[in-house]
Amino acid sequence: MTHPVKWGVLGAATFARDFMARAIHEAEGAQLVALATSSIEKAAPFQAFCPELEVFTDYDALLASDSVDAIYIPLPNHLHVEWAHKAMDAGKHVLVEKPIAMTAGEIDGVIAKRDATGLLCAEAYMIAHHPQWARVRALVTEGVIGDLVHVDVAFSYNNAADTGNIRNRADTGGGAAGDIGVYAFGCARLVTGQEPEAITSTRVVREAGVDVTTEITAKFPSFAYHGIISMRMAPYQEARFHGSKGVIVVKTPFNARVAGQAELEIRLSDHTRIETFPAINHYALQVENFCRTVREGAVYPWDLENAKGTQAMIDAVFAADQGQ
Repeated sequence: MTHPVKWGVLGAATFARDFMARAIHEAEGAQLVALATSSIEKAAPFQAFCPELEVFTDYDALLASDSVDAIYIPLPNHLHVEWAHKAMDAGKHVLVEKPIAMTAGEIDGVIAKRDATGLLCAEAYMIAHHPQWARVRALVTEGVIGDLVHVDVAFSYNNAADTGNIRNRADTGGGAAGDIGVYAFGCARLVTGQEPEAITSTRVVREAGVDVTTEITAKFPSFAYHGIISMRMAPYQEARFHGSKGVIVVKTPFNARVAGQAELEIRLSDHTRIETFPAINHYALQVENFCRTVREGAVYPWDLENAKGTQAMIDAVFAADQGQ
């Protein structure tokens, strides 16, 4: 790429500070140039690793800047759709933190705006950019474990003590499903390309209007699914793809490098082998793929239609729970 994509970050979220802004700063073909924050003191940690960063105290002023090509939005969930529209109205490409919307229906308008403007707008679903997931998809597609029979996924952490956290607040679109359900539910879709035919059972625990633990079973066209997500259980994550001839265990499926090394355990009838993916930053890969799509027209690995599919599954989970 001859010219880097110049990025602005809308909001000084902790996740942006610790992960995504750094990934933009480090990614090939990208340049972090601007941050908008209503609290100017929150800009200091960003400027520590990106001293040339321009800081705006108004979100709209950043969107109006001619020095910015693309916007990363890590705002609270309920603001994602609104600011995605505003960013595209300002002529900016947009990478929106997951979940991009609170319901699947809201994504239709974002898709329409993307198509009308010709801009790239995508959900920041970083696992779709990690080579361990491309490898799982290839192994399943090639029939290495035979016919896929069952998928089992667990993802949990405990933030009960952090009562002010936006994930624990209904007014900011909090809840386990939006935060980590997109991974636990969506990874089955990512690997197989299949959509659930039915949510066959649900158990949803809520606190103060927020889903804190959700356990489901679902029927896909050619396999059964079980998943559990929680913000009230000890930290744990694992995905298991069980076939007629073998099993693939994804040891750190979602927070590679943070919760552990990205590693696949492939168990076949006559042997077990381990494949590792050390030192891969899937956040940086996500940014680099985004920039390639913007500059070269490369196919982006996770489009809005894919994001809508996972949100539709989450919507179906809550609808099934309410119907019980």
